Amino acid sequence: MRTMKKLFLLLVATVGLLCLFGCGTKSNVEKNPLLLSNKQEMVLGTYASPPRLESGRVDFTRLLDQLKELNANTYNWLIWQNENDWDDLQLFLPLAQKKQIAVWVTVVPPSESKPKARWNSEPFGTDYLRWAEELGKLSAKYPNLVAFSIDDFVHNLKTYTPEYTAEMVAALKKGNPRLQFIPCCYYRQTTPDFVKSYEPYLDGVLFPYRAESEGGNLQNATLVEQEIATLRGLFKGDMPMYIDVYLTAHSRLGASTAEYVQETVSRGKKAADGVLIYTHPNPEKEPEKYNVVKREFN
Repeated sequence: MRTMKKLFLLLVATVGLLCLFGCGTKSNVEKNPLLLSNKQEMVLGTYASPPRLESGRVDFTRLLDQLKELNANTYNWLIWQNENDWDDLQLFLPLAQKKQIAVWVTVVPPSESKPKARWNSEPFGTDYLRWAEELGKLSAKYPNLVAFSIDDFVHNLKTYTPEYTAEMVAALKKGNPRLQFIPCCYYRQTTPDFVKSYEPYLDGVLFPYRAESEGGNLQNATLVEQEIATLRGLFKGDMPMYIDVYLTAHSRLGASTAEYVQETVSRGKKAADGVLIYTHPNPEKEPEKYNVVKREFN
């Protein structure tokens, strides 16, 4: 009897130690698939508008130098307006990987494609199943390609039906199960009905903050926490939220100030799972905003 009791106590102690060093700390040490370094705590990145050479091709050296100077760990690569963006992406990925820069890829929806716009996302245009398939395969080759996003996703649900989205995400995950689908979803259009239909297919939400709960503007940063909390509350699970901060002017809402960018980023870091800057700041044309991002990302 004493032997059995000793064995039982030893088993309890062993399980306790395993939980202490394993179960209890798993969430602290498990790597976020969107981050390339365990030292990083959240996504901090910029979007689109890369520096370009006279030929129109992306200037990889300047872009990576600027990302490093900005203390960014992520870059969201927009494929649009330049027929070489797809080819340049494949050249950029191994260079970014050496610098521990994670890469998201964004393509545009039908509302921003021909014939409604001057450009398509090339070379696959509005064939989003093909985009998902090709990006999945590319991510398997370059694991720093961590997320796929579609701009204005919620404005194009006639194309992205739940069935089509499910097929698209399945094609994405087939190439690399860790590749995340994080579409652009605006505050007003992210409704309970949308969440009910699309939550199973989302790995996160890219949320462009525009103070839409009070009508929409690029002046009031004080609603960041409230709007993110409202969006989180619509989802059953713990849906990651990545705030998009308008550094570049909006066609309807006008320009933001450096002070607004600073406060929005600061609040976003506390309330969201990551902050992306819309768009990548130009240190020569926007030095004040560039330095704001640099300080807030430090």
